[in-house]
Amino acid sequence: MLERLEATGARLLVQQVPVAHREGRALDLLLSLERGRAPQSLALPAPLLAPRQAAGSADLTIDLTGCSARGHAPVLTVDFDGQRGLSAGLAAMLAGGVRPILTARLNGVAVATARPMIGDRVWLSRAASDLCAGAVTLLEMCVKRFAAGRLLPMAQPAPPAPQRWGRDLAWRYLPHLLAGLGRRALGRLGGGRPFYWRTAHRLIEGPGLAETTGVSPTPGPAFTELADDGQRFYADPFVFEWQGRLCLFVEEYPYALGRGIISVAECRPDGSMETPRAVLEEPHHLSYPQVFAHDGEVYMIPESSGGNELVLYRAEPFPHSWVREAVLVAGRKLNDMTLLIRDDRFWLIGTEQRGMGSASDTMVVYSARALAGPWSPHPMNPILIDRRAARPGGPFIVTPEGRTFLPLQDGTETYGGGLGIAELLVLSDDDVQFGPLRPVAPGAAWARNGIHTLSRSGRLEVIDSCG
Repeated sequence: MLERLEATGARLLVQQVPVAHREGRALDLLLSLERGRAPQSLALPAPLLAPRQAAGSADLTIDLTGCSARGHAPVLTVDFDGQRGLSAGLAAMLAGGVRPILTARLNGVAVATARPMIGDRVWLSRAASDLCAGAVTLLEMCVKRFAAGRLLPMAQPAPPAPQRWGRDLAWRYLPHLLAGLGRRALGRLGGGRPFYWRTAHRLIEGPGLAETTGVSPTPGPAFTELADDGQRFYADPFVFEWQGRLCLFVEEYPYALGRGIISVAECRPDGSMETPRAVLEEPHHLSYPQVFAHDGEVYMIPESSGGNELVLYRAEPFPHSWVREAVLVAGRKLNDMTLLIRDDRFWLIGTEQRGMGSASDTMVVYSARALAGPWSPHPMNPILIDRRAARPGGPFIVTPEGRTFLPLQDGTETYGGGLGIAELLVLSDDDVQFGPLRPVAPGAAWARNGIHTLSRSGRLEVIDSCG
């Protein structure tokens, strides 16, 4: 947290203060028992911080003791599922089905919330680390907004928790762990692939999923699954039409290779698909093949966070050959960065894995005056921390009336567990705001649990689901 705050330009004073009691002994014991599962968990006990001095008086106090510090400066605190202590917050999280909400309060008034994504819902050490990572990012976000005069009371403040869970962690832990391990064992006994995704497509006239979301689940003709040979799966479908060729770009994941590559299949006039053919491979994982046209050229911005870079590729020629055009952002783990061109300005909206946090819950925005850059981070990054509505799940949708919508992944239960669509209400150098999320529900047209990506061009609409 100190490293993050120093990166914002803040000058820091660190003080150790005595507390009357501490409720974390049970947590320390449980985490020590699990240490082999998460040796770097952020929730593990750490050495005492060395005191730091800073000239002048403090503008803001961040109280991590759970004891409501007093002072002349405003006090910023974090509630873990309504509890001031991490141990009690973890007990509340287990009681609530591992769907935690963090609340930042300024002098006791709620000013921001975070819904961190929990990548491992079985092992407490990993879940606690994700929770702490979300708290660090929430504090970073609040400090930036406080410095800009933008840390304001929430319109609907989060209420305090109705009860305390401080002594409940130990006895809630064992049933939670045994139930989680049992579910995993049953899953392995089922056999089949260790993990996979299904991509599906259909030709449709009139409104599709984006237009009918919230009206009826997956209406219209049934989707047809893109067949694979069992040695690979296809995911992250994007549709793009160029010079009379209607193409489906996908992440292809050959199990033997152990990483994703980009492949393309052309759509025949009857709506059937050719077998995907590999067109782009790097030493690291590639996915989310976002393809678009600009100034007479065709480009692709795939996800390449495994290489710590975001790269622009150009078709030469389309669709089977791609060359590196420019590195847009280097040294960052950016995920599913989705392009929007508005008023001769280029915007990229996606998620960033910050520190040991999730890759799917922290939205960031970049902008540029030219496609090749230079690209600059939004001054209010991170924009939000929300497992339900931070990571894009397909290209922007612009209606004939000029409204702009973005598919967003819902990772509340698991990664790939659902998709929603939200309207982009504000996009400027000062602020980024989305409207309420409308979930895209599975139905008769695609009877799978959850939808992960949505893309359409003309009559061709494509989606994917996990497993």
